[in-house]
Amino acid sequence: MNLIIDVGNSQIKVAVFKQDELVDMETMQIDALLNHVKKIFKKFDNIGHVMVSKVGDLPNSVLESLKVYAPVMMLSRSLKLPFKNDYGSPDTLGVDRIALIASASANYPKKNCLVIDAGTCITYDFIDQQGHYKGGAIAPGLKMRFKAMHTFTAGLPLVDSFELRDFIGTNTQECMISGVVNGTVHEIDAVITQYQKKFKDLTVILTGGDSHFLSKRLKSSIFAHPNFLLKGVNCILELNKH
Repeated sequence: MNLIIDVGNSQIKVAVFKQDELVDMETMQIDALLNHVKKIFKKFDNIGHVMVSKVGDLPNSVLESLKVYAPVMMLSRSLKLPFKNDYGSPDTLGVDRIALIASASANYPKKNCLVIDAGTCITYDFIDQQGHYKGGAIAPGLKMRFKAMHTFTAGLPLVDSFELRDFIGTNTQECMISGVVNGTVHEIDAVITQYQKKFKDLTVILTGGDSHFLSKRLKSSIFAHPNFLLKGVNCILELNKH
């Protein structure tokens, strides 16, 4: 069995896999990680490998503590990957995007796939049916857009709840919500349309923290996978076991 730890910009996900099957998953903050890992190893005493995917901060002391339980491997671009990387600057490609493309390669082989990760940022990553990763795009996520309007203006409030009642806002907060939510939804639909015009039989995967909120509003046909990145990290771990 494998233990997968995904350290994002705002939270940490800890998952247990039996081969390619997800059997346990929890989301938490950094201060709860080690206590939870201790409980995980009591519950699953046959975990033999750990892989950490890190885009957010994780102290070295925590990494060293993890090594007490099992060998720890850090996800990096130098590992064996299940796709051909055609990215123009491979050394700058984030491990989160590497994991997402690995997951697309494993779950949708020989298909043109666009993976949209709606988290702190919204990333778009494309892998073609020959298994070549071509790149994509990066845009601000929903919360980042609200925070930017609050930070860079004198009078706009910080919006932390963004349920859209109507596309016509009747007060300042509703106008901000309409602008951000509608703008983001139309942006994602437009990007999907661009790819569909260029690539036949496109498979679109939506994942990330805001995927459930956005999936209900998108016109395009998508597959929503909340744990898509975790599956990609596990896929890479399986490829690199010694």
